[in-house]
Amino acid sequence: MNIFILGANGFIGSSLVEHLLEKTEHKITALDIRQNNIEHSLSNSKLQFKLGSLLEECDWIENKIRSCDVVIPLAAIATPGTYVTDPIRIFELDFEANLSIVRLCVKHQKRVIFPSTSEVYGMCPDEVFDEETSNCVTGPIQKERWIYSCSKQMMDRIIYAYGSRNGLPYTLFRPFNWMGPRLDNILNPNPAGSRAVTQFIGNILRGQPITLVDGGKQRRSFIDIDDGISALLKIIENKDNCAHQKIFNIGNPENDISIRDLVELLISLIKTYPKYKALAEKTELLNLSGEEHFGKGYQDVPHRVPSIQRAKNDLHWTPLIDIKTSLKKTLDYHLEEKK
Repeated sequence: MNIFILGANGFIGSSLVEHLLEKTEHKITALDIRQNNIEHSLSNSKLQFKLGSLLEECDWIENKIRSCDVVIPLAAIATPGTYVTDPIRIFELDFEANLSIVRLCVKHQKRVIFPSTSEVYGMCPDEVFDEETSNCVTGPIQKERWIYSCSKQMMDRIIYAYGSRNGLPYTLFRPFNWMGPRLDNILNPNPAGSRAVTQFIGNILRGQPITLVDGGKQRRSFIDIDDGISALLKIIENKDNCAHQKIFNIGNPENDISIRDLVELLISLIKTYPKYKALAEKTELLNLSGEEHFGKGYQDVPHRVPSIQRAKNDLHWTPLIDIKTSLKKTLDYHLEEKK
């Protein structure tokens, strides 16, 4: 199989490339504006990588889509702080640029595996979010935080419509707080530049207090990147058409935890690293409102628990890695990198 991955250097993309090269014989063509996360894979003969932007390599991208079997457009901005500080940029990349890719898949009738997001459920009141029955509930227009959710939701709806009206072969997968090595740069001090786990690790290592938005009572279901990628590999294989024109939540409801408890677990784990124990012990926790921390355009989500029954039934997939093990693996990677 020839697989075309856009955004191959990102968190999901770099891990997917690594697993595909190690575990399959598929050939990969990949594009990204950076290559630091996949440097170790560039010498592999099964990988053809191009350094460039999907906004500028239009002809090259169409040629690759024409000749591949599966397209996986992973290029997106997925840091909540950016939703508020630069919503237009979110729309231009996460919606407009990806819409162009999907339309090329329709034109050439190529299978597309598209990363939706758990954010599409927004403030859905359901205790557990189901791919086919849960409503997508977002806030008022002035809460610019929802630009990401709406951009992804529109992509979901467009891909679904192309599937039902034009026969586009697709799978949508919705990651629920994937975490692990290479998630973000822990050295980036910008609150808009990282997601929760790496932001908190960075705060501790820089000797900074950790901000708990609204006391950290929000709950999230975290999943290890290796569990997520194992589901994605099954989607790519599509044995007996098991993933054809379907939507899958990819998360771990067993790892549901409040943000405050996540921070406290992180601090306790970092204390086990002698070099960083003192920093962890000195870490202060600050309580701020979402508006104080992110700005007036922010609005939070109280909980986010996936139903994964469809993935269990259709993909024969179950996540295996508990949150403490996943955090320890993430810390080993980052703290080893800093030695």
